[in-house]
Amino acid sequence: MTLFIYDHTFEGLLTCVFDAYFRKTFPSQLLTEGEPLPLFYDEIVRIATDEKKARRVWRGLGKKISKHALSSLIYCWLSELPQVDEMLFRYIRKAIDATRSIETNFADPDVLGLSKIYKKVDGERIHLMQFVRFQKAIDGTFFAAVEPQFNALPLAIDHFTDRFADQRWLIYDIKRQYGYYYDLKETEEVTFEDPHQAHLVTGMLNESLMDHDEKLFQTLWKTYFKSICIKERLNSKKHKQDMPVRYWKYLTEKQ
Repeated sequence: MTLFIYDHTFEGLLTCVFDAYFRKTFPSQLLTEGEPLPLFYDEIVRIATDEKKARRVWRGLGKKISKHALSSLIYCWLSELPQVDEMLFRYIRKAIDATRSIETNFADPDVLGLSKIYKKVDGERIHLMQFVRFQKAIDGTFFAAVEPQFNALPLAIDHFTDRFADQRWLIYDIKRQYGYYYDLKETEEVTFEDPHQAHLVTGMLNESLMDHDEKLFQTLWKTYFKSICIKERLNSKKHKQDMPVRYWKYLTEKQ
């Protein structure tokens, strides 16, 4: 039993693939430093992430599967699900070794499993685009907090950059303590030295940080939301399917 220990990054995973082929030794299990080791194993191999090796694997994989299938691997990685890295490793190995594309071979458990994970992460990406609610800060920046089930924020950022190109904004993932800031020119990933500031924990700006018109706009939005609701046609089950409850605490109309 051979164990590969790596830094648990996507580039690190691709480096694992490269080194496995180079060494002609394929891991039985992928671990990160500090994880408990199994009771029995034959060899431990520590993999140092190498961007050149990772790019070579990525380019080679692009010759074996379509662009959509290639991007879906990133979606699956961002799911952060347990052992998804091992599923991806097996998928990549099968794709490289196959004489034809494996992406529609749903009889293969890894192909089928990753296709299901992709759909879940893509659904979360769509939910982010639907349910982000901005609050205007006193300095003119629009702030929004999210807490997605999967790490789907990077997949939705292009949408917000295109859609809100005329205003400065910050979308912050409270669960993972990072976000993206757009300054009217570029969008960049940001973190904060003190992630325990009130609005970075609750997702809501307090009145000292809020623009003086923000309260009025929130009241108007709640009034509009209430006025278009037809009580006789309420269907709470369908409502929760279309608007997952985990988003409610950051939705203005649900406060």
